[in-house]
Formats: sequence, C-alpha cells, structure tokens
Amino acid sequence: MLCRVPPALAAVSGAALAAALVAVLAGGCAQPSGLHVQGDAMSPSAEVGPVYVADTRGKPMRQPTAIALSGQVELAELRWADWGGATAVATGKLSGDWCRPECGDEPYEVTVTLSGLERQERIAYYRRATVEPERPEDLPKVAVTVQLQRIRLVEPGF
Repeated sequence: MLCRVPPALAAVSGAALAAALVAVLAGGCAQPSGLHVQGDAMSPSAEVGPVYVADTRGKPMRQPTAIALSGQVELAELRWADWGGATAVATGKLSGDWCRPECGDEPYEVTVTLSGLERQERIAYYRRATVEPERPEDLPKVAVTVQLQRIRLVEPGF
C-alpha cells in the first residue's frame, strides 16, 4: 500500500520538514518555566596521573636524585620536600662546566623549585625551574652568565 503525500507537504523540502519536526519535538519536552534538571552535576575525574620533569634529552623522571636542567645547570643529591603540586621543591648540589674544576669536589648547595605544572590527559610535567644558591657570594664570577632563574624545561618524550 502506498501512502499519498498531501499536496501542501509535497512542496516542502526535506530539510525544512526535519527542522520543523525537531522544533515541535524539542518544544514538547520543555516546561513553560524552562528546562528543569535534577540531580548532582557531573564532577571531573579525581584521577590524577604521575608528575614528571624532563632532563635536557627529554627523558621523563619522577623525583630525580640528579638531573641536567640545561647545558650549564647540573643538579645532584636532590632531596625533594614537595612533589606533584603546583611547585616541587628540593635541595641539592649545583655544578656545571662553568665552575669546573673547582666545583667538581665541592658543588654548590642550592634549592631548586620546579613550576609551570602542565597537566595532560593522564600525566603532568613541570615546564620551568629556578635554582637558588644557598650562598651566592661563593659562586665564581662566571656564574653571572649562567641562567639560574626561570629555566625552560624540555617537554618529556613519552
């Protein structure tokens, strides 16, 4: 059996008919006071993945005991007081080619702060570092050429 389309509807395009049908259906779902939603709103997932920092080659590390932050800044004997939040803080020893051979036996005591935490789907990593010598007056004069503030860190290669 074939259905006959009334002449008034035959002239209406398919897109116009679909739009009219959607408007009628959507209007039928709403109340005069507007749409009412009940229940708690969805909250973001509490799952937080591991936090990393990358060395100069992009090697991802978690709470490293030693790391090269740049071609001139090498840290060793790191002891982390904080890790995983907006900042990570550790104390350790600073050396680099700029201070050798003097600092080979006696690296400089420093505090390092990682910041710029960047979160992605299931991981996070720090993007900047600041190195604060305990006794800046003990650093050799050439240290003024070494960037110790806001060091841009390499993105980890996973």
